[in-house]
Amino acid sequence: MQIEDVELAGFVKITSKDALLVIDMQNDFLPGGALPVADGDQIIPGINNLTDRFHQTENPIVFTQDWHPIGHHSFASTHPGKNPYDPLEAQGIGPVLWPDHCVQGTHGANFVPGLQAAKATLILRKGFHKSIDSYSAFLENDRTTETGLATFLQTLGIERVFICGLALDYCVYFTAIDAKEFGFDVVVVLDQTKAVNTPEGSVSNTLKNMTEKKIIFITSDKILG
Repeated sequence: MQIEDVELAGFVKITSKDALLVIDMQNDFLPGGALPVADGDQIIPGINNLTDRFHQTENPIVFTQDWHPIGHHSFASTHPGKNPYDPLEAQGIGPVLWPDHCVQGTHGANFVPGLQAAKATLILRKGFHKSIDSYSAFLENDRTTETGLATFLQTLGIERVFICGLALDYCVYFTAIDAKEFGFDVVVVLDQTKAVNTPEGSVSNTLKNMTEKKIIFITSDKILG
């Protein structure tokens, strides 16, 4: 399955039970960064537009931020003889190793210039445990450790989440799957996310899995509110 094969929903209206999740819009994930997502900079205006709309309706907005310590176990540099994008499967790490990226306190970890992060209800930092990566905004990659986001949203009475940001086949994907597992309805804003597609086929697999989980896909122009 490719992006052009995805069945898109029609118009959807924002309600008081909705929240917006903006995933990992950080310098290292943009062109020129340590782990660039092709065309990742092109979705900044659209994400700002969505942020404005959810802010105006006083709906919760969550920005996530990769926040790795130096020597994180997902970095190829931590494993002698390994290179970025080499396959590696270990508890809480994988399926590939990454370049050093989003290191705590660095420019690469900062939100991209112009992003309206000041309108966030919550900024959630993830991936700060040295031995465990965290693609999802809900669960770390050990698939046990919760970030607290599910409880936060449930406390606010949220029943549905709209997800955008980077990258479609990793942090957006795992966030969407876990949101569904925690009982939320899930809408992925497909025109406001971009993919890594590493290893090859990751986009196809993630789209297929999300479709099977009854996750809804929409474009931002179909969101009313």
